[in-house]
Amino acid sequence: MGSAGRMRVGVVGLGYVGLPLAAAFAASGAEVVGFDVDGPRVAAIRRGEAVLHDPTLDASALADVEVTTDVATLAGVDAIVICVPTPLSPNREPDLGPLLACAQSLATVVRPGQLVVLESTTFPGTTRERLAPILEASGLRAGADFHLAYSPERLDPGGIATGLRTTPKVVAGLTPACRERAEALYGLVCDELVPVSSPDIAEFTKLLENVFRSVNIALVNELAILADRMGLDIWEIVDAAATKPYGFMRFEPGPGMGGHCLPVDPFYLSWRAREFDVPCEFVELAGKVNQAMPHHCAARIQRALNDAGLPVKGSRVLLLGVAYKAGLPDTREAPALPILELLRDLGGDVAYHDPHVQRLPGTGLESRELDEALRWADVAVIVTAHPEVDHAEVVRSARLVVDLRGVTRGVASPTVVRL
Repeated sequence: MGSAGRMRVGVVGLGYVGLPLAAAFAASGAEVVGFDVDGPRVAAIRRGEAVLHDPTLDASALADVEVTTDVATLAGVDAIVICVPTPLSPNREPDLGPLLACAQSLATVVRPGQLVVLESTTFPGTTRERLAPILEASGLRAGADFHLAYSPERLDPGGIATGLRTTPKVVAGLTPACRERAEALYGLVCDELVPVSSPDIAEFTKLLENVFRSVNIALVNELAILADRMGLDIWEIVDAAATKPYGFMRFEPGPGMGGHCLPVDPFYLSWRAREFDVPCEFVELAGKVNQAMPHHCAARIQRALNDAGLPVKGSRVLLLGVAYKAGLPDTREAPALPILELLRDLGGDVAYHDPHVQRLPGTGLESRELDEALRWADVAVIVTAHPEVDHAEVVRSARLVVDLRGVTRGVASPTVVRL
């Protein structure tokens, strides 16, 4: 324990998961050390600069977090929480490189009695089969000399009502004693804990949560394509179906999935399933459908321009919103990116407006002022419906609008085309 019996917590990886977690532990009264290999990020946090735009982040508490690029600092903490990225490789297979490199570094500092918790999303078996052996290169045994646990993050970026404190936290340990230590840790920042019997169960639980969303989003997206082909309004169909008080959960169509979870996590499960000769066909099909939605959206934009007597080649296309989610600056896996490239490949002159994303790396584009951009554009395409944008005014100002999010349903206009 730290001074005056305060728990000392180390958070490894100060990104979208780790930074809010570090702030939450600091706000709870713990002594917190934040570690990241990214020197400029650590320097920015030390200067008090906001490196995340997340309304659930207690930025004031970050002032009490010691941030460092020196992994040796973690030798003095009671618990280490790992929040490093688990991306996909270019051929859509799990890339555990950052996690395994992190584990190798921690093996040099882990000490008897410490708790190590993995929060990164991964396939069942990772904590037990991949993380534990690397940490045991220290000469200490997981579950005997130090505690090892898994507790998947349930971050809802930008979700005020679904913050860390009020979202039930799944917790598992390599042994019952490991789980008890993890429960004591997360009891500082979570009101409700959900203990499960093993890290494998907890890892699978996280993937089920995201696969559930992926499959249902793919279902409504596929039906949106069918409804479009039949000349029917998918939004009216969803609205009507959602009036059923049981047996139906509302999911809405859109240009595709983005962020660090939904486009990535299902592939972790289907990859692992192949080792057991079980084809996860629903999971893989959902991934294919959602990955194909930007192509459908680009074709819908092309058709709308054609109906207006304009070819895509040479037309001025304004994308409204390039972040993957409303109200956030995060462009990871954002469907706007492939839509932009597809339209450029067809010869379109593409620009964008996004109040949260001032520059779009790799495109040479910067966000344009909205009124000027609307006067410039032949068509405005609502890709991400940021709350700061008055979409009814967009309809009144633009020559043509393609609404991929259904936010103009209350606006009657012959110049609006919807997904």
